[in-house]
Amino acid sequence: HPGAQCRLGRCFALGRGRPQDDDEAARLYRQAADQGDACAQRLLAICYSKGLGEPRDDKEAARYFRIAADQSDVDAQFKLGLLLNRGGDGVPQDLAESARYFRLSADQGDVNAQLQLGVLLRFDYDGVPRNLAEAARYLRLAADQGDTTAQYFLGLAHLKGLGVPADASEAARLFRLAADHQVPEAQFELGRMLCEGYAD
Repeated sequence: HPGAQCRLGRCFALGRGRPQDDDEAARLYRQAADQGDACAQRLLAICYSKGLGEPRDDKEAARYFRIAADQSDVDAQFKLGLLLNRGGDGVPQDLAESARYFRLSADQGDVNAQLQLGVLLRFDYDGVPRNLAEAARYLRLAADQGDTTAQYFLGLAHLKGLGVPADASEAARLFRLAADHQVPEAQFELGRMLCEGYAD
């Protein structure tokens, strides 16, 4: 049963109830992945991306991430988006595809994908047109889940009126949330606003 093989692979990968063994974990993931198990496909992709029990191979990692992502595996969608965003050995950078997989993951609630997509949409890249309103929407989703980097970027959007109405008090509130979690850029922006009398 592929689900059982995948769970047993996790036991070997983490050393839970079994000696830690990346080779055996990867072997079990492959068996389950070949039977269509999306979780095993994602975990096998991670093995390839990190060289755990398999030779490090970005191309194979992308292949297995894509198979799992196309089965709506949220984490595989995010990880494939990251790999396509930066590119790798045998995997060309593709920002349009990266944004597509980030969006699939973000729309299922993945906070990391929401942040990455929100940041990506703030700029105009080949294949990914700038969309400040969409950027702010995804940053809001991530910020509302407590992501401090998203709080900082959303604060900037409110400060400058980028995709949302300019609102100094909302910018200060968001900067304060991020600053309280030691985000230095947010601390700087909040300090500047306090010095200039835009926040209290």
